[in-house]
Amino acid sequence: MSKVDFVIITGLSGAGKTQAMKVLEDLHFFCIDNLPPALLPRLVELHVQGQTDRQYAIAIDVRVREFFGDLRRSLEWLEQSGHSYIIIFLDCADEVLIKRFSETRRLHPLVKGKTEAESIFRSIAEERKQLAEAREMAHVVLDTTDLRPMDLRVRISEIFAGVPLQESVLVDVFSFGYKYGAPIDADIVFDVRFIPNPFYVDELRPLTGQDAQVSDYVLRFPVTQLFLERFTSLVCELLPNYAKEGKARLTIGIGCTGGQHRSVAIANEVAKRLEECRIKARARHRELGWSIP
Repeated sequence: MSKVDFVIITGLSGAGKTQAMKVLEDLHFFCIDNLPPALLPRLVELHVQGQTDRQYAIAIDVRVREFFGDLRRSLEWLEQSGHSYIIIFLDCADEVLIKRFSETRRLHPLVKGKTEAESIFRSIAEERKQLAEAREMAHVVLDTTDLRPMDLRVRISEIFAGVPLQESVLVDVFSFGYKYGAPIDADIVFDVRFIPNPFYVDELRPLTGQDAQVSDYVLRFPVTQLFLERFTSLVCELLPNYAKEGKARLTIGIGCTGGQHRSVAIANEVAKRLEECRIKARARHRELGWSIP
């Protein structure tokens, strides 16, 4: 799909608007929840004044029902102003919506009077009625009845990212030293202390894995090349499965004793090889205190 300036997310309460907005936020949209449609022109003015190419995702639902009638007028104004937009309507079967509200113990925004069980049936029916025009206007209707959150993520990403889903995942590779504590925030941790240590080479000891002399030393060993080949191949093969489970970032920790030599050189090389496989990757170094974009 070509780039659009504004994405309008609407649909039934409980159908997945919050999840959809999280996905768009990961795709670098500026997300605004529950914006009254009448304020769209003001948002466009701010967008023009800022002279940026920022994209916006706006969630609109029956919580602003007193303003919902302004949606068509606001979108007509948006189109006349030369700004592109797409409306995504999230639908879902009544029985699944009721189950979701029951599991989360949330009240439907239109529930009022009588018993809650009786009211939610009527509220969903009333909501469908109020949103009928928005559904008719939608460019894309997604039925989330049988979709898990990660499935919805896949669908939204495929619509807007324009690339295979795994290419939208950032692989964050960081080096660390075990002597300063193992990381608790990594999805995968690998110990590279099996590689010969430059620390015991006098001229290399004061340097780090950022220096070419240390990097060349670490990478020259056959065991290092074997590890790099197999490890990066494994990450490339598994990444689509991580993506389908809803991950926007995969964090990989590479550890050596002090986090100065081997882990730094290996983290840089892993990130480089992943980039060569068209995977977004970056290297950062916990004990050195900085990162490579």
